[in-house]
Amino acid sequence: MFSLGSWLPAWPGLAWGWALLDGLLQGLVGACAVSVLCSLMKVYLYVQCCNDPERQAEKEALRARRWLLDALHVPLLTAMLAAVGSRVAALVALEFSLRAASALLSPGKGGLSSQLYLLCQYSLGCGVYCGLGFLLDGAPHATGNLLLAAGLAGLLAAAARRLARHVCALYELHSRARYCGVCIALLAAGHGLPGLLRRALAVAFAVADLAAVALLNRDFLGPAEAARFWTPLTICYALLVVYMQEEQKQGPPVYQTVFVRMGGLLILLLTVGRWTDILGVLVSLVGEIWCLLRVGVMLDVCRRQDLAQQWGDLSASPEASSRRSGSEMES
Repeated sequence: MFSLGSWLPAWPGLAWGWALLDGLLQGLVGACAVSVLCSLMKVYLYVQCCNDPERQAEKEALRARRWLLDALHVPLLTAMLAAVGSRVAALVALEFSLRAASALLSPGKGGLSSQLYLLCQYSLGCGVYCGLGFLLDGAPHATGNLLLAAGLAGLLAAAARRLARHVCALYELHSRARYCGVCIALLAAGHGLPGLLRRALAVAFAVADLAAVALLNRDFLGPAEAARFWTPLTICYALLVVYMQEEQKQGPPVYQTVFVRMGGLLILLLTVGRWTDILGVLVSLVGEIWCLLRVGVMLDVCRRQDLAQQWGDLSASPEASSRRSGSEMES
């Protein structure tokens, strides 16, 4: 590996330029990770709709191409992640990790919701961004490593997009004719994609959380200063988690939850943050909305799928079966 700036004169402007390049490369890797997640979720949802004759309308909605959104997604998300900065990216990754852990530990409140895979898009990008920043902090060949990571991430994102296009165009034909190995594999084991994504996201957010705590603690001079930051942050996150759990019963719009979360983070950083952090939160708000707009169709499909699963679980519960048996005896 090599460092692109190692053979150039140590001019102040060059240092700022290489820092900007590193930020853009970190953002590109995060945007590619989000693209891979969305492509695999699209493949999973499309296969599920093809296997259910009652979901043909959802299948056609997933098949529709959105050329402008798809073309602008990675470049815009890369620029937004680079503008956010490592501190705000660390806070966003920590906040989603707490929400996900609360959802998974709360029985009957959507712990297995397929919407969670799409709601974590921007948080995943922030987690990858701050994780790379922590792992490569002070490395002599950081720029070269980031170039390699960006190239590999771009190849994975392109392969995932090709897979999604192939499935949406030819899955029905190939699965019936037993013609394509990829489509046959999805027909046999496509239901395992959420488990694969869940394990990959768990590893990504575990690394991101460790990096986030280390990056945030790096700016403190002592325990007293760290306590002045972490105490209000913990209270703010706890209130946000409680609010999300209460509102989850009513199913609030996803955009409302984005405004509440980013508003709480903005109020917190107005007291204990920097002016650059305030700008990062505003950029994060735009990034969250952009990611949700792009996957609006998939969110609707996931919402209907989750509702169908909840109704199925309710109908299969012992209380429901006892009520049905009691009504049958009365009749």
